[in-house]
Amino acid sequence: MRNSIKLPFGSWSRLRGHNNEGILALVLFALVGTISYLNPVFFSFSTLFSTMRGSIVPLIFALGVLIVIISGGIDVSFAAIAIFSAYTTVKFLNDGAIDPGLLGITLIAVLFGLVLGFFNGLVISLFKLPTLIVTLGTQSLFKGILLAYIGSRYIANPPLSLDEVAKTNLVTIIGEDGRGAYLHVLVIPAIVLALLIAWMLKRTMFGRAVYAIGGDSEAARRAGFPVVRVQIFVYGLAGALAAIAGVMHVTLGRNANPQDLVGNELDVIAAVVLGGASVFGGRGSVLGTTLGVLIIQVINNSLILAGVPTAWQRAAVGILLIVGVGIQALSAKRKTHSRSTSSIASKVLED
Repeated sequence: MRNSIKLPFGSWSRLRGHNNEGILALVLFALVGTISYLNPVFFSFSTLFSTMRGSIVPLIFALGVLIVIISGGIDVSFAAIAIFSAYTTVKFLNDGAIDPGLLGITLIAVLFGLVLGFFNGLVISLFKLPTLIVTLGTQSLFKGILLAYIGSRYIANPPLSLDEVAKTNLVTIIGEDGRGAYLHVLVIPAIVLALLIAWMLKRTMFGRAVYAIGGDSEAARRAGFPVVRVQIFVYGLAGALAAIAGVMHVTLGRNANPQDLVGNELDVIAAVVLGGASVFGGRGSVLGTTLGVLIIQVINNSLILAGVPTAWQRAAVGILLIVGVGIQALSAKRKTHSRSTSSIASKVLED
């Protein structure tokens, strides 16, 4: 009788999703509904488009961090790589009076990001050093090189092609009060990147290798995966994504400031962990990460509308990160206990 009762959309585990994406979606909808009820101004196209615009750079950052975390590592140098790549590219192009367009600028920045990311990967994989310590060190290293040898001055006039893109909107809605809601065109490349990373993780041998190494690097090595090569490529890809995010940040802000981005890594890492990526490696999804980024953005925007000080906004993100890690730790402990119980039971039955 109990087996005949089924949920209309499949089993509960299927509805919940492998990384709790269903629960995250419900949390996001409940959050938006509650905030809109308390503050009707929040429920508008203007807020929706603003949230999507504010999610562009964090989402691209989060995609790189997601790949690293799935592989069993952690990267806190992505913001330094982003501003290093974007600022260096803009400065060199401005000094040479060259403007290759958004695509050309992005490709040049990606080259810088790849080099810095590969440096992280080489140090971590060849010397077997802790990923957090290495990326903390390279964060300071990259930022120091940027300020000491490349430039420390604010650039208010980036290439004109970036300025043109900054003023381009995909959708414009003008309300009855004359106020406009604008959906920025850079939402498109952010979505495309998310789809590409999701496809890569699910459908390619590299994606399988990333999950396998994160689950158990020694078992992955015995299964024939080139662990060192994959780890180096993981950090190179994370560096390339960080560089793209850096160019997007410069474009949206219409300026290049070498002091930007570094210091906001917590929001991105919290979004990835909240999105279901395991800090122990081997688990995570692009959909969950995207929902995590949106939840963080909605919370930040709602706190801003409520006039909450920035310090409390940081506290809220910190609490979310602790909750996310705590849930994962409890889940891992429960699974370990379940396995040990099953093992004991099987031994008893055998005896």
